[in-house]
Amino acid sequence: MSAVCVAVCSLLANGCSKNISRATAATVFSVKGKVAFGSTERNNFEPVTIKSRINDEDTVRSAGGASVDLALIPGAFAQLSSDSEIKIEELRIVKDGNETAGGMRDRTARMRLNRGKIIVLFSPSDKSGSQFAIEARQLTVKPDSDCLFSVRTDGTTTRITCAKGKINVSSETQTPVTIAAGYFEQWPAASAKPIAAADDASAQIDVTESLEAAEQLLDEASRWQNRRPL
Repeated sequence: MSAVCVAVCSLLANGCSKNISRATAATVFSVKGKVAFGSTERNNFEPVTIKSRINDEDTVRSAGGASVDLALIPGAFAQLSSDSEIKIEELRIVKDGNETAGGMRDRTARMRLNRGKIIVLFSPSDKSGSQFAIEARQLTVKPDSDCLFSVRTDGTTTRITCAKGKINVSSETQTPVTIAAGYFEQWPAASAKPIAAADDASAQIDVTESLEAAEQLLDEASRWQNRRPL
């Protein structure tokens, strides 16, 4: 009787739905100019192509005049601008282990902008299951909703501009800031609160470039989805 109970319990345990977490890779939508990725620790880099798989701990570098468009996790796209560098800290999805369900429960993307500029379009179908963050110097940027924003850093100053939605910016030494569409903030903080992008020429360029990048990313995402096998 005891053996039967053990067997039944084992079957029940195996049949229960368990979350399966696995690392994933960024999808390359398009590449312009010289862009490389690899390990800074081993100084081992190779050119980024449409077939490249960019994983956790990989660093991506774009040369002058170059750029790359990426899908990081479902609903989170990014354009790395000219003369820029990011390090992918984490790309991960959690799926329902029940084969009859197969649904995605959680998606995580974390990266660090070491220099240059990145534009991010965040519009997941399930906001509660998507976690996204970019670190730049001592700042951490997280979406507050569907949003479009840019982060630029030169190692001394960091400017964050929101073109759509809202984003939250936090650090260990400063009060968290929420930046709404049409506003920007620069660190070290030049103002106690976000400034209207219309009042700053560089921020206006950020908004314009972000809107153009978003249109391109959405078009690339649609074409990539149509190319996928049924």
